[in-house]
Amino acid sequence: MKLSISLGQIDVKLGEPHSNLTAVQTMTAEAARRGSDIIVFPELWSTGYDLEHGARYATPTDAGMFATVAALAKEHHISILGSCLSDLGNGRIGNTAVYFDKSGHPLGSYSKTHLFRLMDEDRYLSPGDGRTLVKTEWGLMGLAICYDLRFPELFRAYALAGAQLVFLPSEWPHPRLAHWQTLLRARAIENQMFLVACNRVGHSQGTDFFGHSCMIDPWGEVVVEGGEGEMLLTAMIDLARVNDVRAKIPIFKDRRPDVYA
Repeated sequence: MKLSISLGQIDVKLGEPHSNLTAVQTMTAEAARRGSDIIVFPELWSTGYDLEHGARYATPTDAGMFATVAALAKEHHISILGSCLSDLGNGRIGNTAVYFDKSGHPLGSYSKTHLFRLMDEDRYLSPGDGRTLVKTEWGLMGLAICYDLRFPELFRAYALAGAQLVFLPSEWPHPRLAHWQTLLRARAIENQMFLVACNRVGHSQGTDFFGHSCMIDPWGEVVVEGGEGEMLLTAMIDLARVNDVRAKIPIFKDRRPDVYA
């Protein structure tokens, strides 16, 4: 099954949700004009890492910026994914990605389960407590966010649950470009699935973000990869590639869970 995906690689302005929303609206309109089925934006695209003011931005996933994105998806008849700060209740704030379908309906939400202490996430945010597998019109797709990429167990669990693709909104910075590229390919190869990762660009609070948003196929080949500036990347993928690769090297049939336990 073929689908067209766009990656909205933007320069996220710290604590400027309205400015960031304008960039998202512009790229969404262009992705729809290109005929894309889905557009993915970076992690915390609306605010960046303005975590100390998180309570100012966090809302339930049916309100605030989430509701605005739902309306945008419906307006342009395109599925949208990206993460924002959310209100998890009881004073807890999450880094949450919601997958809105082309009618603006939320098909699933995922709050980042592995908090990145190097950027103080553990001080300001509460971790999610589970995986999210989204049942789309093209098949099952998993949700993960940035630092989650370093935890292969999460991606293996998605693969075993039937996911053919995992989305990864991110804010991954220099000097770890080699880690980004290597880990994305590793997760795709070892699970024989597509990895669709959208990373931000720009400079914020002493950190430079390198972009290089990309899509990796189940064989570990790069379908498309961006540079280090703002851009909208678009590519067509064929999910039939997943079954082809899994048939060629049947790693799931050859697993030995008894040994791993």
